[in-house]
Amino acid sequence: TQYSFKEVFGTSVAQKDLFDVVAKPLVEDLIRGKNGLLFTYGVTGSGKTHTMTGSPGDGGLLPRCLDMIFNSIGPFQAKRFVFKLDDKNGVDVQCEVDALLERQKRDAMPVPKALSGKRQIDPEFADMINVQDHCKVEDVDEDNVYSVFVSYIEIYNNYIYDLLEEAPFEPIKPKWNNCNTPVRNGDFIPPQSKILREDQNHNMYVTGCTEVEVKSTEEAFEVFWRGQKKRHIANTQLNRESSRSHSVFMIKLAQAPLDADGDNVLQAKEQIALSQLSLVDLAGSERTNRTKAEGNRLREAGNINQSLMTLRTCIEVLRENQMYGINKMVPYRDSKLTHLFKNYFDGEGKVRMIVCVNPKAEDYEESLQVMRFAEVTQEVEVARPVDRPLCGLTPGRRFRNQAFREELSRKLELQGGPVLGETEEQSVTETFLQSFPSLPSCELLDINDDQTLPKLIEVLEKRHKLRQMLLQEFAKNVLAFKTMLQEFDSSVASKENYIHGKLSEKEKTIAGQKTELERLEKKIKTLEYKIDILEKTATIYEEDKRNLQQELESNRQKLQRQASDKRRLEARLQGMVAETTTKWEKECERRVAAKQLEMQNKLWVKDEKLKQLKAIVTEPKNEKPERPSRERDREKPVQRSVSPSPVPNAPPVRLRRRRSRSAGERWVDHKPPSNLPTETVMQPHVPHAITVAAASEKALAKCDKYMLTHQELASDGEIETKLIKGDVFKTRGGGQAVQFTEIETLKQESPTGRKRSSPSNPDPPEDAADSEWTDVETRCSVAVEMRAGSALGPGYQHHAQPK
Repeated sequence: TQYSFKEVFGTSVAQKDLFDVVAKPLVEDLIRGKNGLLFTYGVTGSGKTHTMTGSPGDGGLLPRCLDMIFNSIGPFQAKRFVFKLDDKNGVDVQCEVDALLERQKRDAMPVPKALSGKRQIDPEFADMINVQDHCKVEDVDEDNVYSVFVSYIEIYNNYIYDLLEEAPFEPIKPKWNNCNTPVRNGDFIPPQSKILREDQNHNMYVTGCTEVEVKSTEEAFEVFWRGQKKRHIANTQLNRESSRSHSVFMIKLAQAPLDADGDNVLQAKEQIALSQLSLVDLAGSERTNRTKAEGNRLREAGNINQSLMTLRTCIEVLRENQMYGINKMVPYRDSKLTHLFKNYFDGEGKVRMIVCVNPKAEDYEESLQVMRFAEVTQEVEVARPVDRPLCGLTPGRRFRNQAFREELSRKLELQGGPVLGETEEQSVTETFLQSFPSLPSCELLDINDDQTLPKLIEVLEKRHKLRQMLLQEFAKNVLAFKTMLQEFDSSVASKENYIHGKLSEKEKTIAGQKTELERLEKKIKTLEYKIDILEKTATIYEEDKRNLQQELESNRQKLQRQASDKRRLEARLQGMVAETTTKWEKECERRVAAKQLEMQNKLWVKDEKLKQLKAIVTEPKNEKPERPSRERDREKPVQRSVSPSPVPNAPPVRLRRRRSRSAGERWVDHKPPSNLPTETVMQPHVPHAITVAAASEKALAKCDKYMLTHQELASDGEIETKLIKGDVFKTRGGGQAVQFTEIETLKQESPTGRKRSSPSNPDPPEDAADSEWTDVETRCSVAVEMRAGSALGPGYQHHAQPK
């Protein structure tokens, strides 16, 4: 089977290579204000959690994403509490004073150690976040400020739980009494499931979820690790630490532009951009006949498989809508997993799936199903443009502000720093005087000195020129300052006018909103009245429904009783019919057996009488038969041989063998081991025959003729040999079948023709015939039986069973 994917990674691929191809584009989109979803999918034990979190010394996708985010926005992060998330999946910008109050309030309160950025890293996960790549996003908007918020939830048994919610007591360690039995902890409050809601932009979010503002990779991963310890895992037959829930780690990035001075955040909510990256570690699909799950594990496995099946159904419906141009409803609400990420599948961000496959042979069938579904997901393409708010301010504000501050601090350092009062004026004067050229010596020692005065005149002229230049520069600066003051006054006046206009608009808006509120309050009262009426009507309908349900239940119970009575009656009648049928069948069999026995006895008696009559008729007339007395017969019973003994004085007779009429063919000579030698002159002889004691397919396959030698006792007590012959045919199934064609009989008779009698019973009773017949029947119970299912005649198996 062949499947096609955008990228295939081998078993020895490094975490960095996987991150560069799959997760790095999602982080770049996050910083540019776009949403992203990355989840791992596969059977249980295929390495999904390892791909997401990594191992010591080699971090997975999650720590690498965090490291890339903070490497990119590190110097542009806002101070804590400048961005504040509301409870409706939105974000606000606080002024510096409110943010400072929030920080002071936070510093005064005891906070968890995970929120303190100045503590040492937990050695339990220190190796996982020690990423040496220093990967970052290029072309980050330097005129924006950024803040990162993280949250961690899990979907367990189709319920959403907050893994960062602080529980009052540890639920895993209950209290114990003196009898070594756990007691219920009344102070422990079990975690409450969260509710999904839709915000004003039709994006789904979890209400009441804990969202922590983090400022570094270490702090963010420590928050993740704290929630990871609370996640539901269990030991199964296939995985020692099997994830029993879907975990979702959400990274929100809030960004807003700086004001025109490049100093503070612009106080405009419409300019705030909030993007989100969701990293999902799905629980693995599993089969209960392999995991041997029971109890809670079985219920967890059922919910996991159901949510994954809903995900698959949503993807298939989206694919059908795209391929056939229909608008079939996607069942997002059938599972919390698909309902949470509904906006991603509708085009509000980029979705990427990592399919984890275990090369074990036991996972072959499940891995095929996983890859078949993952291949289908590639055919779904839903894209929607993202509208980013336009700032309209000059770019490069941040660096200009920084350069101005650096230049100001440098000049202050050159001037010795700011000084108050006369000291500052003296330092400025001294600096101003030091800028003039120094005066030469003015002492005239000779009347003919013609160098001192020209030098002095030259220096004074230079000073005069410098003074004129300074005066002109000062006048220009004064003029420029006056112009700036006038512009500032005009801007202040325009801003006041703008503010007054805005205030008047706001007052009008407030007045309109008050009117709207009054109208809505009246509407609310009307609706409340209607709701009361509807509630009363619903109560009446509920009562009627309850009565009808009770009546329906009584009728259902009555029908069930009637049906059970009918079934009992039918069972009783069937039992009576079966009993009567069995009784009459036995009676008929008994009567038929008795009748058959009676007819056989009569037939045997007639045969004996006919034989006696034949013996009397065929006696020689010249010799008078001598009838032995009954006493002599009783004393000396006649001993009969199987065949008459030859006359002692007769010459020896050469034995002749009777040749079969079909001796030219290849025969199977079937002689059962129970046959007796007859020692007769005529003996059956078949050349080129395979003699067997029991028929076999191997012997039948080599021959085309078959002969069965069958012996039985005749009615006169002599042995009768029958040669049953047939043809061998090949069956459709590749076997052999025999169709019998003729029977040759070789019979040996006694010349005396005397009737057998029991020597120990001289006076046979009335039922002697029955006993003799029974004895003969017992000794002659041999038969040729037909093989079951054969349509060609009697079979070739020989049986000898007493009746």
